[in-house]
Amino acid sequence: MEQVFFIDKIIPADTAAVPITDSSFLYGLGLFETMRAASGTVFRLSDHLDRLFTSAAALSIPCGLTADFIEDAVKQVLKANHLKNARMRLTLSSGPLAQTDMPKGTLLITATEFTPYPKEYYDRGARVILADFRQNPKDPTCGHKTTCYAPRLIALKQAHEKLATESLWFTTENNLAEGCVSNVFLVKDNVLYTPRADTPVLPGVARKTVLELAEKLKIKSVEQVLTIHDVLSAQEIFLTNVIMTVLPVTSVESHTVGDGKVGTTTKKLMEAYEEKLKG
Repeated sequence: MEQVFFIDKIIPADTAAVPITDSSFLYGLGLFETMRAASGTVFRLSDHLDRLFTSAAALSIPCGLTADFIEDAVKQVLKANHLKNARMRLTLSSGPLAQTDMPKGTLLITATEFTPYPKEYYDRGARVILADFRQNPKDPTCGHKTTCYAPRLIALKQAHEKLATESLWFTTENNLAEGCVSNVFLVKDNVLYTPRADTPVLPGVARKTVLELAEKLKIKSVEQVLTIHDVLSAQEIFLTNVIMTVLPVTSVESHTVGDGKVGTTTKKLMEAYEEKLKG
């Protein structure tokens, strides 16, 4: 039976119960992190926790937990489920609404066997569509991974219904932002482009990793405002998150990206990312 870390200890998944007054359940006042464990170690766990604590402070979501406490809890979950390679989720809710004295968030950590995206996506490239919705830069939750995730899931479902892997979001100013569950990169004339973090977009852990790898590989990278014209003129496009790693895109709607094949810059970053993950 699956074991989870709930509040302060490991318990069977089917015994974990969130109070009906929990603010995340009622209003989506919570945060989550999707993490990748490889060879028994969570990839860049400290970056995930830094982002969690930063968002908790920005959105006034009580945490009351230390990084050391959460790191130990993550290890306990992997051990309890006998997992080395796993997809993990850390959820932090604001806790019960009635909780006023010394508020402390409700922590839940789960782990399941890691299942990668289909190999054909990496060999041939994936297809994406453009989301009908818009990302509002004035929305205080933008740039944070909150449990209020319905718009992203709706757009992702629409993409899947159209036989696409992802859906690209633009802002209300029509600037390229991100995917439903990913960050987006473009390559043009051997230069790597990605939307600025203050677009705003989620400061992805895989995004950060790719920018670091690009520097090591001496691939020039630029964070700037991008539009649909940049998307359509890109010679390569790829998406990132810690589960998909570096996922090439070869078509946007009916538009073919570049020559319709996985590009050389994308391949270099795919290989470098996998090596870093193994290390």
